[in-house]
Amino acid sequence: MASSFFTSSGSPNSSWTQRQNKQFEKALAVYDKDTPDRWQNVAKAVGGKSAEEVKRHYEILVEDLIHIESGQVPIPNYRVTKSNGRGIGDELRLMKNLKLQ
Repeated sequence: MASSFFTSSGSPNSSWTQRQNKQFEKALAVYDKDTPDRWQNVAKAVGGKSAEEVKRHYEILVEDLIHIESGQVPIPNYRVTKSNGRGIGDELRLMKNLKLQ
């Protein structure tokens, strides 16, 4: 099933740290689908990943979101907690508003 984006499964070269995932999210917000050399820019922002690796990471994210939105993966009922002014509720809100294509 899905969730490979969050579990970082696959070959040893495909593991992503929390920091890299956060940099990846931020880079997607900066470099949208119309940005020339998008994947090279995202890779540069993430650090330690090739353009092909970040593109594949994005494709896995899209697959996971399609599974979630189609009801194939139940959304957990998280308790909203705050940490540094940003809680899970904020992250879920941001992900909900993420425009993929």
